Amino acid sequence: MEKRIELEKRGRSPDKIAELNLDNCRSTSIVGLSDEFTNLETLSLINVGLTSLKGFPKLPNLKKLELSDNRISAGLNLLHTSPKLTHLNLSGNKIKDLDTLEPLKEFKNLKNLDLFNNEATSIDNYREKVFHLIPSLKYLDGFDMEDREAEDSEVEDDEVNGNESEDDDEEGLEDEEDEDDDEDLDDEDVGLDAVYKEHLEEESEGEDYEGEGVEDEEDEDELVGEEEEVEDEDGVDESAARGKKRKHEDGEGN
Repeated sequence: MEKRIELEKRGRSPDKIAELNLDNCRSTSIVGLSDEFTNLETLSLINVGLTSLKGFPKLPNLKKLELSDNRISAGLNLLHTSPKLTHLNLSGNKIKDLDTLEPLKEFKNLKNLDLFNNEATSIDNYREKVFHLIPSLKYLDGFDMEDREAEDSEVEDDEVNGNESEDDDEEGLEDEEDEDDDEDLDDEDVGLDAVYKEHLEEESEGEDYEGEGVEDEEDEDELVGEEEEVEDEDGVDESAARGKKRKHEDGEGN
């Protein structure tokens, strides 16, 4: 157990440790766990092989103690050095009678006690007697006096539901972000379409303008051709007149 404690400390000072897990470390008594763990709140000694609680240190801030699956049959008075204890798990031990539980009535903060797989649970009116013995007790083996399940389970369910709701919120936020991204893309597409459309309109206007220029040039060419034809006709008329004049002069000369 001492080696396991050193390993779990991980170089930390004992008074800085709030939780210590020594499950399956194998020892018949408490060894190496000292009063230096002044701020320890949770201690787990599951399936260690403990036959007694001899050597249990003074842990003034201890609230939760796991001692299930050991061979403890007595000596619960050694836990009095941890007056703030609220949760105690003694399931799977060798507790045979209610007298062994007598020291627990001194714990004013003890709310949860587990005694599964102990011979004492087979005593007539076991639950009623234990609740009467320990006035502060609210839950025995996971249920209260009215056989309602412990709040711890309800709290765990609430935590699970709370996590799910947070995940849903995150998913909702992600969906909103995706929608925003889609809207931004749509806006960009609309903007590109508008620019492209304006570009096409400008090109079409340019083509119309060039077409008008061509028509104007054709009209100018037609006008020039008509003027030339008129000039040619005038020239023909003048030439004819000159020919007639010459003939008339020639006739007079004769």
